[in-house]
Amino acid sequence: MDGRTLGCGAVAAVTTVRHPISLARLVMEKTRHVLLAGDGAEKFADEMQVERVENRWFDTDKQRAAWEKARAAQAESGATNGRGYADTGATNGRGYADHYGTVGCVCLDSHGNLAAGTSTGGLTNKKYGRVGDSPIVGAGTYADNATCAVSCTGTGEQFIRHAVAYDISARLAYLKQPLNEAVSDVLRKRLNPGDGGIIAVGADGTIVMDYSTGGMARAAADASGRREVAIGSSKP
Repeated sequence: MDGRTLGCGAVAAVTTVRHPISLARLVMEKTRHVLLAGDGAEKFADEMQVERVENRWFDTDKQRAAWEKARAAQAESGATNGRGYADTGATNGRGYADHYGTVGCVCLDSHGNLAAGTSTGGLTNKKYGRVGDSPIVGAGTYADNATCAVSCTGTGEQFIRHAVAYDISARLAYLKQPLNEAVSDVLRKRLNPGDGGIIAVGADGTIVMDYSTGGMARAAADASGRREVAIGSSKP
């Protein structure tokens, strides 16, 4: 999403596009639409001649093992945890892993323009056709030069229900909350414990990286020389 124009683009359920976020940008720049999904997004990828790979290119041994473990657990119990997917690995006490596979970026340039981008493979063992918050503008991604840029990770359904990314921007616009306070309030007062994490940068250059999970891999840099990389449970 481009905070200068509120232009935005997204793709969902693509299977052969090596860099989905690049295709999402082309949706923003080359069409009048916001979101393309499934076969339509793949056809658009053909038209744009973006880089393609076999679907197996996205496999990793670790993620395949997690998926197979989840499938086996589901088959053994004959039921899911009520959210449509089986419990896997280390959890946060509510039946899904603390660490999510979303990759997000928020930035502020020297001209005062904000931008945000988010990409993910989704939940392990999710239902076929499920779409999370990453491609939903206002839920997992949002940017407005007047307020902030936001990218989210976590339980997508929760971020959609609460329009999290837009809510943070609205809090700055209407309540005049500081960015760190707005992010914290959404994470801890609107969402459930363990629902996920948020990175955001304000129009004034404030950087916030906060989460309610066991940890969140994150990094930040600015023109003053700040260089920060953190992995694990130490709080930002």
